[in-house]
Amino acid sequence: MSDRRPLLLKIGATVLSLLATFASAAYVTAHVKNPSAPLQPPVLSSSVRPADVQPVTSTYAS
Repeated sequence: MSDRRPLLLKIGATVLSLLATFASAAYVTAHVKNPSAPLQPPVLSSSVRPADVQPVTSTYAS
């Protein structure tokens, strides 16, 4: 049994790798990208405004 153990481990690792590859391929093909979807959602309102505070410029590290 001990002389077959490395072979069994290699076969097991190969089967596991193939299963993971096929499972990920099945997942990707089941979730196809919608070509009409926008790359970024539209911005509804512009609520960003400049602040009155000074930026932090210290690089002190203790």
